[in-house]
Amino acid sequence: MKFHIIIPARFKSERLPGKMLAMVAGKPLIQHVYERALLCNAASVVVATDDLKIQQAAVAFGAPVCMTAVSHSCGTDRLAEAVQILNLSNDDIVVNIQGDEPLMPPTAVGLAVKSMLENPEAAMATLCTPILQEREILDPNLPKVVLDRKGFALYFSRAPIPWDRTKFDVIKNQYYRHIGLYAYRVQTLKKYTVWERSPLEDIEMLEQLRVLWYGEKIHVSVVEEGLPPGIDTEADLARFRSSVDELLA
Repeated sequence: MKFHIIIPARFKSERLPGKMLAMVAGKPLIQHVYERALLCNAASVVVATDDLKIQQAAVAFGAPVCMTAVSHSCGTDRLAEAVQILNLSNDDIVVNIQGDEPLMPPTAVGLAVKSMLENPEAAMATLCTPILQEREILDPNLPKVVLDRKGFALYFSRAPIPWDRTKFDVIKNQYYRHIGLYAYRVQTLKKYTVWERSPLEDIEMLEQLRVLWYGEKIHVSVVEEGLPPGIDTEADLARFRSSVDELLA
């Protein structure tokens, strides 16, 4: 069984269009992500995109590219098409590193892969980290997750879950922020292509809810320390530019 990394990358980001090609320390952002992914010892690292500009940039710095349809509504849909084009084995594992995550630690990728290997009943694996501040549990931009006793996801939401109806206490109760690093079995991604979007997925705008809707299991590993943030806004990009040498050391 092998594991592969696929980096979904689109040009038309809602909050920061064109960010994949934003230059940082003389390289486009997508190149920083690709070079970071190479440190994870995957069998292959591929950029999946629907944009010719991103394709040209990736080819220029030596990344394999898989061209996918423009119609995909989320990164998982794009990966699902990519595994078909790349003809990956059903038993292989694919890790999705978003094209705006230039600081994703290889240890986090290894943890997600380990979770898949140790939990054969899991169709998918991801990560979470404890929430210790009230403003984070109330922030709809930070998805939350509730786990069962074996570490499988019960539900993901942008709302504060679980909700203590008697006394809201972030420190006393267990709240976890979902971290958007995903590992999938290839056979799961192939099923994802034929599943219709779920009502919960449309309400919450969280693609992983489609997997739960169809009765599959998602294992979630807890990372005690939060991972570095992705690049979602101009402010995020400015911070990355100002500290890139220190952060990538």
